Amino acid sequence: MEEKISCPVRRLVEAFNFEQITGNDKSLDRPISIADTNRPGLELAGFFENSQVKRLVVLGDKEIAYIQTMSVAKQRKSFDFITNEATPALIITKNHECPELLRKCAKRKNFPIFRSASPTWRLIVDMVAFLDEQLATSECLHGGLLSIYGKGVLIRGESGMGKSEIALELIKRGHLLVADDRVDCYRIHNKIIGKSPELLRDMLEIRGIGVINVARMFGVSSVLPKTEINFQVTLEPWDPDQDYDRVGIEDKKHENILGVEIPKIVVPVREGRSMAVIIESAVTNFMLSEMGMDSAKEFEQRVLDYIERNKQEN
Repeated sequence: MEEKISCPVRRLVEAFNFEQITGNDKSLDRPISIADTNRPGLELAGFFENSQVKRLVVLGDKEIAYIQTMSVAKQRKSFDFITNEATPALIITKNHECPELLRKCAKRKNFPIFRSASPTWRLIVDMVAFLDEQLATSECLHGGLLSIYGKGVLIRGESGMGKSEIALELIKRGHLLVADDRVDCYRIHNKIIGKSPELLRDMLEIRGIGVINVARMFGVSSVLPKTEINFQVTLEPWDPDQDYDRVGIEDKKHENILGVEIPKIVVPVREGRSMAVIIESAVTNFMLSEMGMDSAKEFEQRVLDYIERNKQEN
C-alpha cells in the first residue's frame, strides 16, 4: 500500500541545526508537504496570485536587500502573506538579520522563522534533497534486500522459500545485508531506495536458530542502512512441468515498484542448487548486460552464424 509521508518542521530543524528566531515548540509541528522552496521575489513586490503557499520560504541576499527598499506598508502586506497558516516556515540564509517588521508579524502568529549560516543555493539544494527522501512515496514489500557487487538486489518469494538462509550465505560470501523479511521502499526521483524498518535493522531470522544480529556476528561492514534497488530475484518452488528459461533470449521481465520498472528474473528452487552462487551469477550477468554485453544474445548470434555456415557449406 502506498502512502504519502509528511514531515514536521521539527525534523528539518534537527537535521540542519537552524537557529530559531520566532515561534515556540508547538510551531515546530507545522507540516511540510512539498519538497521544494520559494524565494518570494514576486510576493515581496506585491504579486500574490498563483503563489504556492505550502513551500518553505527562503530569504537570501536579494530578498533581504529588496526588503530594505520597501515601505512599511508594503512590508506589512507582504510579510502577512508569506507567514500565512499554510506555509511551514521561513529560513533566512547567510546569517542575515531578520527584518524587525517580519519578526513582529511572525511572533504575533507564532510562525517559525530560522536563520542559517549556509549560502542560499547550498541550503536550498540540501533541503530539497533531504525533503525528497522524507516525503517520498513509500511501499512495504515482503522479502530481503542485499548489496551484491554494489547492486541492490531484492530477493522475493513465498514464505518458507529460504530467503533468509540464502541471505546468510551471501553475507558469509562478503555481500552486505540491508533488510530481511520486510523492505521499506521509497521512490526518490526515478530511483527506488530500500531500507530496513528501524525495529529490524541488522537482524536476520533463521528458522531453527532464531534472530541473529548480523552486524555483531559478521562485523559492521557486513550491513548497509539503505541502497538503491537495481535488480529483483523472485524465488519459486521447482515445478517439473514448468518450461523454464534455459537460454535467456525470452523477453526480459520487470517488476513495477512505485511506478519504476525494476529488472527481475525468476529462479526455481529445489534441493541441490546453490542459490547463493546462482544469485551471484545472475547479478554478474545483469551487470554485464548493463554494459552492453548480453550473453544470451551472444549465444543466439553464435547459433545463427553456425546455421549460416552450414548453409554455405551445403
